[in-house]
Amino acid sequence: MTDYINQLLAQYQPLTQFQWLDSAILVAVMLAVSVIVDKIDRRILLNLLHKLLDKTSPNLFKLLENHQALAKIAAIIPLLIISLLTPIALNNYLWLQELILVICNLAILVKVALFLAALLDVLLGIARMRGLNKKLPVKSIIQLIKVFLFIITTILLISTVLNKSPLYFLSGLGAMAAVLLLVFKDTILGFVAGVQLAANQMVGRGDWIEMPKYGADGEVLEVALTTVQVQNWDKTITMIPTYALISDSFKNWRGMEQSGGRRIKRSIHIDITSIRFLDHEMLDHLTKIECINNYLLDKQQQLDSDNKLIDGDLNNTANGRKLTNVGTFRAYLEFYLKNHPMVNQDMTLIVRQLAATENGLPIELYLFCTDQRWAAYESIQADLFDHIYAVLPEFKLRAFQSPTGHDFSQLTRN
Repeated sequence: MTDYINQLLAQYQPLTQFQWLDSAILVAVMLAVSVIVDKIDRRILLNLLHKLLDKTSPNLFKLLENHQALAKIAAIIPLLIISLLTPIALNNYLWLQELILVICNLAILVKVALFLAALLDVLLGIARMRGLNKKLPVKSIIQLIKVFLFIITTILLISTVLNKSPLYFLSGLGAMAAVLLLVFKDTILGFVAGVQLAANQMVGRGDWIEMPKYGADGEVLEVALTTVQVQNWDKTITMIPTYALISDSFKNWRGMEQSGGRRIKRSIHIDITSIRFLDHEMLDHLTKIECINNYLLDKQQQLDSDNKLIDGDLNNTANGRKLTNVGTFRAYLEFYLKNHPMVNQDMTLIVRQLAATENGLPIELYLFCTDQRWAAYESIQADLFDHIYAVLPEFKLRAFQSPTGHDFSQLTRN
């Protein structure tokens, strides 16, 4: 191309008797040619390419369109035409020729860098569509490549302005290594942390994590090079340093989401003064409850056979074995939960009695709900305990509650 331009310069004949007028005419022609080529490039070639991609790869076309990748590469062609025609148009003004060539070269470098950055964004979009960003730190890698692209572009720009070889500046990077490490400390730590997070599958996009130290409790939006974006349940955004997920502890709820159940662990406190043995009247009343009817009959037969071996007055409540209302209540809860459609029967289900406290006797329910959605989970949990509190009087049990003003007003009336 250089030889061809030199041949044109050798054959060049002045158009007028004024050099400045010749240069002005040639500059106008050069600009007109670059504008015409730019119009043809954008309106014809790009439109044809858009239509082709829209039919064959619509997702790729949307990504290219959103990041304007094709438009950025198309902007380079007019600059190339100007840089090629400038030696002809400004043959008589070498200083201006050199200035315009430097400006064109700088603009071309910037446009190429922007085009490559847009291509990297397109690659990130493709990785998100295919779900690769949940397994690999794709955005961290893309951002790291952009950092190197920025450094290389900056070196090329400076070398173009100073007319020095890029190797001249690269040779001085060794002495600046300490400064670069300090400047890009967070970038390097973030990249290493991102690789570790992906390799160990510690956290990924879409995971629900809790990190009280940073006030984070919500869904991971993005694992970037230096920060992890978490959208909290109140719709605020928390930015966590990527390396903090390696150095500090956090809770990931992914295991719960993949298990098929969400845990319910809550206690109901029974007033200890309401606990008693079952008498015949109460036993007859509870046998009418279908789900524990067989349990009570089998249990009573077992206790009667055991009590026959005891020499003592069974009318005394301390002698022999007897059923209690709280024990029967626990058995009822087990039957009730094992037959509840929203309780996962393949996971742990326990109804247990904890140590009594000043707030009464805790009966803890430990089970897993089949619906993991937050609103549905809370609704199911509330329905379970609504039923449990409502059925307590059937067993002559009372839930413990600290005295209120209403309780004291009742005492004063009595």
